[in-house]
Amino acid sequence: MPFKIKTLCGCISYAAKFIFNARFHLIVTPAGAAVLFISLFILIRSLVMRNSYEIVLSSAVLLSMLIMGITGAWKSRKLKTMEPAWKPPFPLTASFNNTLNEEKTQVTGIDAAIPLFFRMHFFVRGRFFLCGEQNKSCSVSAETSVQRGETSAQLTLDFSMSGMFQGDGYCKLRDIFGLFSFSCGQPQRRTLNVRSAPCFGKQIPVSAQSGAEDRRHKQSQDEERYYMREYTPGDRLRDINWKSSDRINTLITRISTDNQEKISRLEVHLRNFLSADKEKKIPLEALWLLDRAKARLAYFLRTIKEQNSSFVFDVRCAQGTWEIEDDADLDAFLEELGAFSFLPPQNETLDVIQKTGELYVFSTSCDIGLPGFLLTQNQRQVNLFLTANRHEPSRNKDKISNNKFVSVLDSSRLDNELLRFGDFASKGCGAPFSWFAGGKVKPLSVHANKMEINYAEIKL
Repeated sequence: MPFKIKTLCGCISYAAKFIFNARFHLIVTPAGAAVLFISLFILIRSLVMRNSYEIVLSSAVLLSMLIMGITGAWKSRKLKTMEPAWKPPFPLTASFNNTLNEEKTQVTGIDAAIPLFFRMHFFVRGRFFLCGEQNKSCSVSAETSVQRGETSAQLTLDFSMSGMFQGDGYCKLRDIFGLFSFSCGQPQRRTLNVRSAPCFGKQIPVSAQSGAEDRRHKQSQDEERYYMREYTPGDRLRDINWKSSDRINTLITRISTDNQEKISRLEVHLRNFLSADKEKKIPLEALWLLDRAKARLAYFLRTIKEQNSSFVFDVRCAQGTWEIEDDADLDAFLEELGAFSFLPPQNETLDVIQKTGELYVFSTSCDIGLPGFLLTQNQRQVNLFLTANRHEPSRNKDKISNNKFVSVLDSSRLDNELLRFGDFASKGCGAPFSWFAGGKVKPLSVHANKMEINYAEIKL
């Protein structure tokens, strides 16, 4: 009997030590811990009851777990220096309504030999900040496995709205039974901006400010600064290329390629402002309205740029100003736009605002300073794109003379972009229910020369 008690105490001590390692080194999975406890319980009971069949069965399970644990621990130590790389698609775009992006995150650099009955898994864990708001974040988890003999894999990393993601990508060696999980390789940390899910609308005729200023075009390389033509009377003698003229026996004159051309500008405002009393606790509905306003702005800029590539945009947001001349500037701005959040209202100086030409304004129902801003621009043609929640009035019955106001379209003709709370869970985002404690966005009544309302709503 003393021998049996000593054996039982040894088993319990070994199990406690094993669970201690599992607690602090994440060796045993929940399923593995359950199998370990059940096997130990059966072994202890079989020793007391002297049931040889249960002793053999439980001992075999424990021995198998011990062999797999030693094998996995030994192999994971050899893989500590592995540096797997993960590259998300660019641009990384959100999606909603339970749809997933077809573009996957590419995982490479997993070229190690894996023991039998084991698989390499790649994980991405981090925090996602909705619309860049630091007080509105959720945990993100994504996982994929690498097939035996393969050195790369694909991972689904998707989000419901725009924002900023900060997370780590790392590998774990797991057995096919799901009992053990060993960390291996060096984690790779990334910070990613997520763009808004695209929206579509009708094309908008624009009237740019033509001839606002001149712009010079110069070739960057010295050998391309000039082109040559045949000499004509009146050309300066110092512009004659004597070497080329002597070679072809004809006078050749160098002409500079510097030229001037008129450009057309569009002034665009994104009013991502929110009153100070809501700064610390921004409702989720407000962030969804801002996300759709940013999507509408991105669609507007891309559509106009495709229609006329010579247009230059002067874009003003709460975060600053941007001058967009070409596609490279546009892509750089849209990449930053995804992480823009609300800022408190600012004092806008009128001396930096142009006094002529049409003005294109993108705003939300959260912008309580919008009516006052539009009042200061009453001498200009203002095109307002307002993103509102569904419970706002669908028709504005006010009328202003002198063609200063165009009544809003009936809401039944406009799409309602709906975001459901379950979309977060379907994309691996742990969204707390406390997000809905921020209250509702109050209706906003505004007037503009031309107005288009896009509705957005959040539901459980």
